[in-house]
Amino acid sequence: MAETLRIALAGLGTVGAGVLRLLEDNGELITARAGRRIEVVAVSARERSKDRGVDLSPYAWEDDMTAFAGRDDVDVVVELVGGSDGPALALARKALAGGKGLVTANKAMVAHHGLELARLAEDRGTPMRYEAAVAGGIPVIKGLGEGAAANRIERIYGILNGTCNYILSEMETTGRDFGEVLADAQALGYAEADPAFDIEGVDAAHKLAILASVAFGTELDFAAVDTSGITRIRSADIAQARALGYVIRLLGISDCDESGGERRLFQRVAPCLVPRSHPLASVDGPTNAVVAEGNHVGRLLFEGAGAGDGPTASAVVADLIDIARGNATAPFSLPVASLEASKPADPGNRRSRAYLRFMVADRPGVLAEITAAMRDAGVSIESMIQQGHPDDTDGDPVLVTMVTHEGPESSVTAALNVLDGSPSLVEEPLVMRLLG
Repeated sequence: MAETLRIALAGLGTVGAGVLRLLEDNGELITARAGRRIEVVAVSARERSKDRGVDLSPYAWEDDMTAFAGRDDVDVVVELVGGSDGPALALARKALAGGKGLVTANKAMVAHHGLELARLAEDRGTPMRYEAAVAGGIPVIKGLGEGAAANRIERIYGILNGTCNYILSEMETTGRDFGEVLADAQALGYAEADPAFDIEGVDAAHKLAILASVAFGTELDFAAVDTSGITRIRSADIAQARALGYVIRLLGISDCDESGGERRLFQRVAPCLVPRSHPLASVDGPTNAVVAEGNHVGRLLFEGAGAGDGPTASAVVADLIDIARGNATAPFSLPVASLEASKPADPGNRRSRAYLRFMVADRPGVLAEITAAMRDAGVSIESMIQQGHPDDTDGDPVLVTMVTHEGPESSVTAALNVLDGSPSLVEEPLVMRLLG
């Protein structure tokens, strides 16, 4: 049997402790599958004395985790600290520059600095893995980069944030509004005390940028992800979607247009109406699901737990097993020099159906104003509903929703620009695309 693969682990939160437990509980099985022992030799965290439910006495302790890069008894550094910059990035750079392999669950760092780190790994001939950074325990990076490697991926989309999916599916089940369900999610541990990264779509955007690079062979471009979250969705929107035969899910969607002699990459994270017949409509709770459409394999669905100590630790250890086996896949499926630069696609050129929700003043002529703006911009209205006041109270805002026929997104934008600043609208309209 080959020599032991020696690991240094930075970060002993729920995932880090989960990695230690998994390596202990399934040690014999992991050794058999890896073809060699995987042994943790050193650890580091912010507090040494904290009780983490695991015995740390077998491992050397480093107060400064970047010291892992200089240890002769370490082959691979596992970074579970988090954060796009700061100590995590310093450790990743130093470990790769020092010839150590790197395994990370840090989606923000990979989305912002993945190409730089991949170049370092290639230059030093050392592995870099990050399966746990996208969709927790779901092997979607490996699935795209290896299992579907013979295919041209034409589109990739999915539910990439469990917190948002829990909130939306709970709103759907209970009829409660966003704020109330968010508070429950925080109490249950599905949402952070400061949930902005999740509910504003940033977490999903990090993951989508990584998936797009692997799927389409393009350079990472997180800055170009058109991102919006779920904070403006109301129980009324959930009810209207249900009446139309849809559910609302926060989706990351990406495709790459190669027509016209240059590549244009479309990347969007936004709430969408998903037909009840679509597999993503049945994905509820804190679950992730990714759909990839290949030109020969057809539709692939990856679904499972997108977070948590067990699933994420499973993905981390799977990366360690790959390294122990000597699997030498490029971090983004292709060598960095082969990744193509692409320009952001113009979303206005895309054709889709749209759901629009307006809160309007309750007075004559408002509907005529909205429909005239739509008509003049070339937007065809498929259906429209105006909800009256249940208590017949005059003067309160009225909810108006409509669904458009398929058309250019630029037309809807033009109509809303005409209505911008109108005294008839008491708040900014909400626009959600229909998945099709």
